Amino acid sequence: MAIQFSPQPAPQSKGLQAVPQPRQDRPRSLAGATILQMVPSLADDAVGQAAVEIALTLLKAGARAIIAGGDGPLVGELRAFGGEWLPMTTDTVNPLRVTGNTRHLQQLIAGERIDIMHAHCAAAARSALNATARQPVYTVTSFPDRLPANSSLQTFLQRPLALGARVIAPSSYVSRAMIERYRIPADRITVIPRAVDTERFSPTLINVDRIAALRRAWGVLPHMRIVLVPGRLAPWNGQMVMVDAARLMVANGSRNVAFVFVGDDRANPAYRHSLIKRAREHGIDTLLRIVGHCLDMPTALAAADVVVVPSLEAPLTGRAAAEAQAMGRPVVTTTVGALPENVLAPPRMREDLRTGWIVRPGNANELARATVAALALDATTAEALGARARQFAEFMFSPSSVAEAIRGVYTSLLARDR
Repeated sequence: MAIQFSPQPAPQSKGLQAVPQPRQDRPRSLAGATILQMVPSLADDAVGQAAVEIALTLLKAGARAIIAGGDGPLVGELRAFGGEWLPMTTDTVNPLRVTGNTRHLQQLIAGERIDIMHAHCAAAARSALNATARQPVYTVTSFPDRLPANSSLQTFLQRPLALGARVIAPSSYVSRAMIERYRIPADRITVIPRAVDTERFSPTLINVDRIAALRRAWGVLPHMRIVLVPGRLAPWNGQMVMVDAARLMVANGSRNVAFVFVGDDRANPAYRHSLIKRAREHGIDTLLRIVGHCLDMPTALAAADVVVVPSLEAPLTGRAAAEAQAMGRPVVTTTVGALPENVLAPPRMREDLRTGWIVRPGNANELARATVAALALDATTAEALGARARQFAEFMFSPSSVAEAIRGVYTSLLARDR
């Protein structure tokens, strides 16, 4: 469906301001409302996929869904189910481009009666806030998975994201940082995690032949258990701590275990060499497998008995832990960043709700004990934990669940007009 612009442009804003109360004649629910999302592009990435999933959810609710941004492979998918794409260069801080986008959006507000604008990046938020400053339109913003360095420049560039009528944070970890840095009232923030493709990461799609083939490729004997450590080889991802934990596990009798490191191993060859050297010094080099990037991560996770994410610093996302649970695998991870939010474990949750273990970063003893505990589960307990992990992942991280949560944000804003 083509988008027609009104010949009567609205007055241009002179700067970023708080969003005023919208008009009282707007829809009281999503049915009949028009939602415009702004993304850098409709690339097949996390932001593009989220925007398309939100658009589909909006259309099912009777709303009109428009996405503005650069071209990408998801444009066809969006249009196929009735969504609308508006070509626009949104991810820019060029003052002339921002001014042009502001005028463009003001025309769109007037001509298409936009009810909510949702900016998925800071540059888009700047244009959206300028366009809606004197318009009866709500602005929603989404913060990235990790805040950039706390410099004056970065704080200035990211500040538009803090000015939405409702601000979406991908984790409580990020929301706390947002509140501290930008003094955002807590009641304007909603925490909604990033989506994981739970259809692709599903144990029902994996067959034993694929697992067996991967085990052979890794050189893992049939009787050996697998501790899988996903992620690029880098000091901050904690693989060295896993090597030290592996030594402790083997010294205490866990000998039929292969420690498989899956992830890019070419970016930091010196660190790769140091991992192999440490394993050789510990006498466990025959149990270590550094297999590089894996194209079939669902099968890799399905082959694991336990998945360990031993991060020393906050990762960009907690995706590895979420994907492992989607595959019904127990997870051992650390207390850094958003990782503790992505696993159910005591003391935050009861023992009978456990989906994994959380340990202090850099503590090889705790990491070894937690990994041994996961490997020691009997078949019935392991099956029950796996089922809980899958259920938790579907509830928290499935694209439909995340889109429904964002839909709830839109609905709550429109409900203010009742």
